[in-house]
Amino acid sequence: MSDQPILEVRHLAKHFPVRGGLLNRQVSAFKVIEDVSFSVPRGKTLGLVGESGSGKTTIGKCLIRLVEPTAGEIIFDDTDLMALSPRELRRKRGDMQMIYQSPAASLNSRMTVGSIIGEALWLHEHLNGNAARDRVMELLHIVGLKEEHYYRYPHEFSGGQQQRIGIARALAVRPKLLVLDEPTSALDVSVQAQILNLLNDLQQEFSLTYLFISHDLGVVRYLCDQVALLYLGKIVEVADVKMIFDEPKHPYTQALISAIPEADPDDVREQIILSGDLSLHRPTRGCPFAPRCHAPKLDLCETDEPVLVDTGRGHQVACHLHPKEQIS
Repeated sequence: MSDQPILEVRHLAKHFPVRGGLLNRQVSAFKVIEDVSFSVPRGKTLGLVGESGSGKTTIGKCLIRLVEPTAGEIIFDDTDLMALSPRELRRKRGDMQMIYQSPAASLNSRMTVGSIIGEALWLHEHLNGNAARDRVMELLHIVGLKEEHYYRYPHEFSGGQQQRIGIARALAVRPKLLVLDEPTSALDVSVQAQILNLLNDLQQEFSLTYLFISHDLGVVRYLCDQVALLYLGKIVEVADVKMIFDEPKHPYTQALISAIPEADPDDVREQIILSGDLSLHRPTRGCPFAPRCHAPKLDLCETDEPVLVDTGRGHQVACHLHPKEQIS
């Protein structure tokens, strides 16, 4: 597989208006994500990790323009998605699909499985009749379901089976990129493993590229090739998955990894307890993580916001403790 990026995100931002007053005018803006840049190599998996409220899902929705970004560039397969008209974007969406956290909520309860998957074939490929039915049956087999499931409704399935239906629907249009928004967090642990193995097999079989959104570092360690850590809407560290777990540089990353349970009782790891609570409002100056940081603070931490720098071997970190050459 090539390391050439299939997706490049440059300086992405999303601000939601805050309204008030008698006329309900915009009085300020809530900056959910700010100046986010990353790339995903073709055929690889990038894990986007952060606490609830960090902006992970908003990034995923911005990428396929379910939510319109405030600023930035999204280059997918050599196409600037921000420059596409609604009609052009609809055609392009066949190449990028999203799988959601709650499989039950993402499926139409009034439609059969055959209709749910077949609808995607009709909209994107104008396929219907026996040709569409044969294709749906093939997709059901690919994701581990049976032919008799074609006529059933979503409420007749378990959570893991519902997620398989969602995956089959996404695969129906032969996408190149899947945005996976915590696809296993609503499932039992044993079912999580089955879905992760299925995603891994599908990536190999169909040369898929994944953006995997999660707060579970254990799952990210299993599935991803690279990891980007997100804090209050900004990326604070990016590296290969092995480097992230072996040599975490940002204090936030170090704290998250220290909290991962270890199966080996002899592996005693000191857990880093973060002070304070996560505030969704970014400080107006200094490092956003400074109020919770366990590392020795520098004067710059209170006055200047750090930027992503390359510390070598493609390991990028936004921390004043690592003042290397700044990335352009």
